[in-house]
Amino acid sequence: MGQVSYSIPEEMSKGSLVGNIAQDLGLDLKRLKTGKARLHVGNSAEYIELNKERGVLLIKERIDREALCKQTTPCALHFQIILENPIDNVTVKILIQDQNDNVPQVLYPVQTGGSLVAEMVPRSADVGYLVTKVVAVDVDSGQNAWLSYKLQKATDRALFEVGSQNGEIRTIRQVTDKDAVRQKLTVVVEDNGQPSRSATVNVNVAVADSFPEVLSELTDFTHDKEYNDNLTFYLVLALAVVSFLFITCLVVIISVKIYRWRQSRILYHSSLPVIPYYPPRYSDTLGTGTLPHVYNYEVCRTTDSRKSDCKFGRAGSQNVLIMDPSSTGTMQRIQSEKSILDEPDSPIEVSA
Repeated sequence: MGQVSYSIPEEMSKGSLVGNIAQDLGLDLKRLKTGKARLHVGNSAEYIELNKERGVLLIKERIDREALCKQTTPCALHFQIILENPIDNVTVKILIQDQNDNVPQVLYPVQTGGSLVAEMVPRSADVGYLVTKVVAVDVDSGQNAWLSYKLQKATDRALFEVGSQNGEIRTIRQVTDKDAVRQKLTVVVEDNGQPSRSATVNVNVAVADSFPEVLSELTDFTHDKEYNDNLTFYLVLALAVVSFLFITCLVVIISVKIYRWRQSRILYHSSLPVIPYYPPRYSDTLGTGTLPHVYNYEVCRTTDSRKSDCKFGRAGSQNVLIMDPSSTGTMQRIQSEKSILDEPDSPIEVSA
């Protein structure tokens, strides 16, 4: 019946339009329905679907060109649309255009994180000495995979250069004894896509003639990095602790102020009667008596009326003076030792 082809970019979202197959083939929508149009494909069935109501091809699942075709060019989906009554078929080809959706991957030098790898350059190296080569790849295809290299930062930019096409790092002048042993280069690897994507790689170079000299300098490299990382961590931790303590103290002070203010307001507006408090031995001077409400006393008597020595007797529970607040005087309870009190020669002394 015919053949039709489409070209779409990769990474199209699900449900995106690929093409209007009915319009492109000059078919009536009724023909797609009555002919029971269906796709006859292999792996393409998971990416493309046919909508017979609209007569269009749609994206069923997102297409990743690199996963589908890897480095094969061109990358395309091939399938057929089968019709019945009468039987007919249409060949469909969908080209998948590469998008710059991957960043370059640096293969060498390997970024090892904690450990430190350095390239060694002797002090006798001449101009054009090959230090190392940065190796990178891009899984995209076409111009999106073209890579270029450039030197972004360097300890001594007058000593090294990077080949823009091959990534080779070479000396551009004679190495001297005044050059620092530790040299650090930062190389940027950039692809040719629109917009371009890039990756960076750090290259450590040791300018020395002997291995012990290189070893000592590389140890300093690692110690400096660890020291800087620890210093940053402790500074951030100290700042967080100080901020927390400051905020906590501020909240506590404000809370105490508010609490005291509210207590003073409550007491000021309170209408409750004031109940006076008397200490346990407080004397009621407002009444007619001057003794405490409950008062214990002792009895002192002599053994003989002609002698002056006293003999004390401890008062019991009955020797208690009780003040009646509603009366104008005090009442003394009947004492059990009445016979002693009735003796004329036995004076009684009440000790307060």
